[in-house]
Amino acid sequence: MKAIVVEEIGSFSIREMDIPVPGEAEVLIRVSVTGLCRTDLKIIRAGHRDLVLPRVPGEEVVGVITKAGPGVKRFQEGQRVYVYPGTSCGTCEQCVSGAENLCDKMKIMGFHRDGGFAEYVLAPEASVIPVPENITDEEAVFSEPLSCCLNALELAMLKPGESIGIWGAGTAGTLLSRAAADISAIPYSIEPDQRRRSLIGGVVSPPVKGFDAVVVAVGSRDAYLQAIRHLRPRGRLVVFSGLSRDSALLPVDFNRLHYYEQTIVGAYGCSFRHGEQALKMLSEGSITVRDMISHRMSLWDLDKALGLVEERAGMKILLYP
Repeated sequence: MKAIVVEEIGSFSIREMDIPVPGEAEVLIRVSVTGLCRTDLKIIRAGHRDLVLPRVPGEEVVGVITKAGPGVKRFQEGQRVYVYPGTSCGTCEQCVSGAENLCDKMKIMGFHRDGGFAEYVLAPEASVIPVPENITDEEAVFSEPLSCCLNALELAMLKPGESIGIWGAGTAGTLLSRAAADISAIPYSIEPDQRRRSLIGGVVSPPVKGFDAVVVAVGSRDAYLQAIRHLRPRGRLVVFSGLSRDSALLPVDFNRLHYYEQTIVGAYGCSFRHGEQALKMLSEGSITVRDMISHRMSLWDLDKALGLVEERAGMKILLYP
């Protein structure tokens, strides 16, 4: 099979590799479509805390099972599936509490083990979720970014009727806005780029009144500083997008947090249950995504696709091996 391989930070190559053989509780999946995001750009161009090289990247995968290991009980060949990208120990405090994304033994597809930028990918049976018959592969592949957004909104403790400011109207920002509206909250998308702003009906600058919760879905120091200034009393700031090391230390007025009883909480990745929830929402039509697809490209044109992500020239880019 052909695959994208990162052997050193800053470059990748297209290589011929043996098709992997599933182990006892694994399935082999022929990749139908994989999503591209800014994290993939970061992995290849700058590296990532969780990246182990050499690696086939790609954490957004939908495909068809072509072979199942002898111990696999719940899945069969020919079944369409979405792959939750993480595997965890299942027994630690984080896993038991439903936050397996924070497990010390967490292994992420595309970071610790090979991902979906290939013709085939291996996945543990425990990480595979069936794709509902009434949605397409293209819709199902949004489950991974949507799952991360659902985790962020959960941590924001967002309630119906509350206002939420979302900085950035890319794929994540748009999904955050739609998921917030789905629970009857009132989202405001703050986005300077007119093309992205128009899709979600966003605004250039936040309203004066402020928000009950804010989520920063863009890797911008200025966005974080602006967001925290627009928190209402008892407002919650969700740290959704990471920052570069040289810009990650921000001045925060702790007296303001104290007097207004405000909260700052981090959000990283998602849990398996968020993947199940995301697929259910997509299947029921409560979250629509097809209008967010801006490019459909061959996986082997990855360099061009990464350029589009870097230039913020589109919305969601889907890649086909």
